[in-house]
Amino acid sequence: MAVYLLLEFQSTVDWFMAVRIMTYVGLLYQDLIRSESIRTGERLPPVLPVVLYNGDTRWHAPVNIEELIFPVPGGLDRYRPQLNYLLLDEGSYSDHELATLRNLTAALFRLENSRTPQDVEQVLQALIAWLQSPEQSGLRRSFTVWLKRVFLPGRMPETSFSEIHDLQEVQSMLSERVREWTKDWKQQGIEEGKQIGIEEGKQIGIQEGRQEGRQEGRQEGESEFLLYLLEQRFGPMNDAVRERIRSADTQTLLVWGKRILTAQTIEAVFGD
Repeated sequence: MAVYLLLEFQSTVDWFMAVRIMTYVGLLYQDLIRSESIRTGERLPPVLPVVLYNGDTRWHAPVNIEELIFPVPGGLDRYRPQLNYLLLDEGSYSDHELATLRNLTAALFRLENSRTPQDVEQVLQALIAWLQSPEQSGLRRSFTVWLKRVFLPGRMPETSFSEIHDLQEVQSMLSERVREWTKDWKQQGIEEGKQIGIEEGKQIGIQEGRQEGRQEGRQEGESEFLLYLLEQRFGPMNDAVRERIRSADTQTLLVWGKRILTAQTIEAVFGD
């Protein structure tokens, strides 16, 4: 007996996915009947519909078409269609849960949810160990193709992966580039943190780079705010004063800010 696997990949939530799945299953059965793969008197093969979802928000659409249809009063409710699909919501699994599974699907989820090069290296080591036997060469090749054509270009768009032909080569390349990759992510965090600091002055960073950028951005924001207060009190500032304020550390800026409340001259603010 054959079992058909129906795969649907989603990056956004579709409230009416159950209707689509029912349509796909119906079309599959019609095609089997039309091609005479299934003849009169024979039973149709079972179908396992799977929805693989990798969106940022959690999936909230019904997984059974019955939930999309109003209940019918009386005995008519028995004619309401029922069809479930198997939902695999990647983001609903924690890395701890996935790491305990010796499972290729879990490995795929962990790769897509990875946030650092070290996370990717860890999963690659597990994949290389799991897929080392000759009969698993096809799976090794499939993972390698997906990594170099889909996953890695999204993380390192400026890098060419045309010379990579095996998971071991992916790991070796990643080990060589991990420092540069981390530096790029850190710089991205610094720039983002600077912008947050200028606009808001505070926000918790989630990475080392963002933390550094947040500190630098907060200091820049405090400098601009102090300049604004000084100009409101004493008029436009010259370039020398502006440079002095922008090069000062956070503690010094705080001291000068307090002096604005009582100082009668710009010189008194700086303690000159």
